Amino acid sequence: MTLPARLPSSQGRHVVCVAALVLCLSGAAQIGPVWSADIEVYYAPEDLPLDRVIMLYRQAKRYIYVSVYGLTYPRAVEALIAAKKRGVDVRMLTDQERTQDVNQQRALHTLRLAGIPIRINQHDGLMHLKQVVVDDEVNTSGSMNHTTSGNRYNDERVDIITDHAISVKAREKFLAMWNDQARYRPWMEE
Repeated sequence: MTLPARLPSSQGRHVVCVAALVLCLSGAAQIGPVWSADIEVYYAPEDLPLDRVIMLYRQAKRYIYVSVYGLTYPRAVEALIAAKKRGVDVRMLTDQERTQDVNQQRALHTLRLAGIPIRINQHDGLMHLKQVVVDDEVNTSGSMNHTTSGNRYNDERVDIITDHAISVKAREKFLAMWNDQARYRPWMEE
């Protein structure tokens, strides 16, 4: 079995190439798929990871699906609105508890005025998933919210995964949550 290789690059970012092999019973031949994914790893505050995510927003052609507990960073809001204006399908899931924060309310209001639909959880748990999926090719994962603190002050991590199969799975999870009317509802300003 091949172990993952980690290739260092500039500014604390790393590209990881992962290969998985499935061996046949005799050990003489390989069966099953071989897959690889490029993973860029960014740490806050030194790498300003949300700035890299915003670059993904600017490159999107078909859709951007954002699941994030907190979103207050003005540049992220601006980039999502610009994508919507380019004709990109932009949607957002967030946590009902966070909608009580004044800065989050302001960001959500601005997104909604731009025609971006927002859904919030109505179940007892948190909507704590921090994931972005772009065009079935790239998705992000990690601890960082889309906030100024998350990008510039907190100890956070964002992984940017470039892989079609993994991104499709992330899209399917987002859409399952989006379409679950028992657990999620449209955000209405209060």
